[in-house]
Amino acid sequence: MIFKQLFESDSCTYTYLLGCSDTGETVLIDPVLETVERDLQTLKDMHLTLTATLETHVHADHLTGAGRLRERTGCKIAYPAMLHLPCADIHVVEGQTFRVGSIEIHPLFTPGHTDHHHAYLIDTPVNKYVFTGDALLIESCGRTDFQSGSAEASYHSVHNKLFCLPDETIVYPGHDYEGRFLTSIAQEKVRNPRLGGGRSKEEFIAIMDSLDLPYPRKIDVAVPGNTDCGA
Repeated sequence: MIFKQLFESDSCTYTYLLGCSDTGETVLIDPVLETVERDLQTLKDMHLTLTATLETHVHADHLTGAGRLRERTGCKIAYPAMLHLPCADIHVVEGQTFRVGSIEIHPLFTPGHTDHHHAYLIDTPVNKYVFTGDALLIESCGRTDFQSGSAEASYHSVHNKLFCLPDETIVYPGHDYEGRFLTSIAQEKVRNPRLGGGRSKEEFIAIMDSLDLPYPRKIDVAVPGNTDCGA
């Protein structure tokens, strides 16, 4: 598998390039509109063919590059099926493998940050990798106070889906705001101040309810735009 982690600095969003070593077919997880040209140049430099974009959820902090990338390359756009988005070409569901060349991507329904959020698991002979979007960040997690978010659902998603993965599973988050790149399930079980260390569901809900976070500055544009695949 060909892999590259890409970063957009304004929203601190990670985009993930996953390419099939045999066919050159490639997927971009959570592309950002502002970095479409960079992504296209990266694909060209690596002699890869973009066949699909794949979203973890409808983002509130940036516009997806999915629509622009489809215009430029003819790739397909994949979103969680429960959204029923007319602009999407592929509708992903937990239990149905999403394939890109020889790469098998396993969707995991992880609501909480939003009610439709999905993480994506790849199991290789070398290791397991999970792309967690905003469900699980490095020593943190996505907020749960808008877009049908739920702290209770978030707790269950992390503990019943993500923390059940092997400890050595590498976690690639949707964002990081401190210059970090990855974590592991083992590390988050121990060091995550919101979800790790044996915290109870009630403790987690109290933490999330007390965050008092500002209104997302791009949400009024990003959410309707992303339900139209980045228009």
